[in-house]
Amino acid sequence: MNEKYKQTLKSTETEDWLDLHVVRPLCYYCARVFAFLHIHPNTVTILSMFFGAGSCFLFAHGCWYYEGAAGLTANIIAILLLVVADILDCTDGQLARMTGQKSRMGRILDGMAGFVWFTPIYSSFVWRFYHHHSIEFGFLGIADTPQNTIIFTILVLVLGTISGFAGMAAQSRLADYYIQVHLFFQKGADNSELDNSARQQELYDQLPKEGHLVERWFQKSYVGYTKKQEAATPMFQQLMARLREKYGNNIPQEVRDEFRRRSLPVLKWSGLLTFNFRSAWMFLFCLLDIPVANFIFEIVFMGLLAYYVNHRHENFCREMASQLK
Repeated sequence: MNEKYKQTLKSTETEDWLDLHVVRPLCYYCARVFAFLHIHPNTVTILSMFFGAGSCFLFAHGCWYYEGAAGLTANIIAILLLVVADILDCTDGQLARMTGQKSRMGRILDGMAGFVWFTPIYSSFVWRFYHHHSIEFGFLGIADTPQNTIIFTILVLVLGTISGFAGMAAQSRLADYYIQVHLFFQKGADNSELDNSARQQELYDQLPKEGHLVERWFQKSYVGYTKKQEAATPMFQQLMARLREKYGNNIPQEVRDEFRRRSLPVLKWSGLLTFNFRSAWMFLFCLLDIPVANFIFEIVFMGLLAYYVNHRHENFCREMASQLK
């Protein structure tokens, strides 16, 4: 089982301890069940979206402080639904590798899953604040009036929008990119999903305009996704350009090994930008009945962490690029 399990992973180097020893083994058995039932990986991804997005209705409830045992139960069930969504989202990739059903659409769907989960969840936090905010108002010494409720709900909506788009989405996109970059240097282009926006734009332009509306929309979204990844990593783009100019598609093994050596410590930190660490704090804030604190946490703490990861990665890419002059 151990060897078969490892074959379903992208790489043990890109997994954190919890995923490698708890989540991924569980997903392996789930993948075996889905393979036995002949269920396509993309179907599993879409199923994860329903579980993740569906949790928003329960996250909208106040927890123990506001709604007692019923609220606590609702929040715990919401947490479990989101954990199930994450397990399914991890399962789809292992199922694809197990059955040889990897596809471009699968890659696009996988990149969108987290966004599909957290958009309604963050919206439910704003709704929750509108109805339950006495903890925050009491801490800040704000009078609980209808006017103040509307003003601060609008402020929370702004915080949620920043947290969702500039925070969670951007940070997860960056972490995903660094995983694929590491896999490219570890295993080569054929065993990574390191996509570039120019190639994705070509694929979009090749799609027929008639009868492919949904596929074109997904592909167009993925073009934007890859462009944002590249815009956040200019020094890595420069390094890749110089490597291709000097070596073409045959990057020497010693260069690959040097990149991996420098990339591994950064991956340990970028792993904190992914689901496990991020969601653990979100769950805690929900159970404490202050989910609005999650927005501040993502903007400030997670934003600083993302800056550190990006800065450190870009620095060693700059150094490696300068050595290729």
